[in-house]
Amino acid sequence: MTHRIVQWTSGKVARKALLAVLAHPELELIGLYAHSPDKVGKDAGVLCGAAPVGITATADVGALLALKPDCVLYNPLYPDTAEICRILESGANVVTTSAFLTGWSLDAAGRQQIEAAARKGNASIFGSGMNPGFADLLAAVSTGICQRFRHVLVTESVDVSLFAGDGNMDELGWGSPPDDPGHADRVRQATLVFGDALDLLAELLGVTLDEMRCTTEFAHATRDLALEGRPIAAGHVAGLKVRWQGIVRGRPVLELRQVWVMGPHLEPRWPVEHGWLVEIDGEPKVQTRLTILPHQPDLAKLTIEDLHGLGMIITALPAVNAIPAVCAAAPGIRTYADLPVVTGRGRLLLD
Repeated sequence: MTHRIVQWTSGKVARKALLAVLAHPELELIGLYAHSPDKVGKDAGVLCGAAPVGITATADVGALLALKPDCVLYNPLYPDTAEICRILESGANVVTTSAFLTGWSLDAAGRQQIEAAARKGNASIFGSGMNPGFADLLAAVSTGICQRFRHVLVTESVDVSLFAGDGNMDELGWGSPPDDPGHADRVRQATLVFGDALDLLAELLGVTLDEMRCTTEFAHATRDLALEGRPIAAGHVAGLKVRWQGIVRGRPVLELRQVWVMGPHLEPRWPVEHGWLVEIDGEPKVQTRLTILPHQPDLAKLTIEDLHGLGMIITALPAVNAIPAVCAAAPGIRTYADLPVVTGRGRLLLD
């Protein structure tokens, strides 16, 4: 079966998603929504750096939904509840990378609206990305060899200085002065989607959480950092260690830890491994390490754009590869707990 796809936006992640749709034998691109007026009328292939495909971008939402897509691949930076509800009510499924997994991070009214719209349109919505999303699925699968487990920790540790100017960094307070009394609260608000991720992980593991806690530690630049799009003065915040913990009977049992640094010139200087580590305190104890490497054989030829693009690919593909399963799923908010195993089906490369 071929699933008819409308791509929603053509930003950094969306361009990689669009390329992945064009290359997938089970997916057919039928439309492209453009948020920016300067992209309207341009060919979808050209917008994502490929050859023309004969489909032009439009800002006419009604016209796109009138195409009756099987799925809208929704890739804005943040979700728009009203927009998502309109898509779902039209009967189109939604697969998204836009800070949405279970809807926990939305207010109760927003989540209820999305659930109601999905039921009305007999459609489903699924959200993922690399982290949160795929990393949480990896953690849950890693417990599958345990007789029992006491604690599950997923750590992402990355030097994010190459992404310093990206829009998803705007709300994290980089460059704030030390001892800013409201900084930890702002970080919690900016990382609420990791509450979604805890909610997902708990669902996958059959754990009922009593509460969720978010705490943050800060590291400070030991010299001025001339980062593109986000310079940071010496003594100001250039490292974050964000912990989202799921609590049962007063004890943390699930933890998602993000260690993000803007280069090595920090105090304290936290080590980063540029990957994801799952650690399970159980019987047996388990460690699962996920490292992402570019496919180019000559690493000396890698550019900053190549590395940046790699991050966009691993964000987009967990969502794109889930489309066939989401189209077959029951209406409502769906997660990895509801879908069959999502794989790279249809992506075998033989040349």
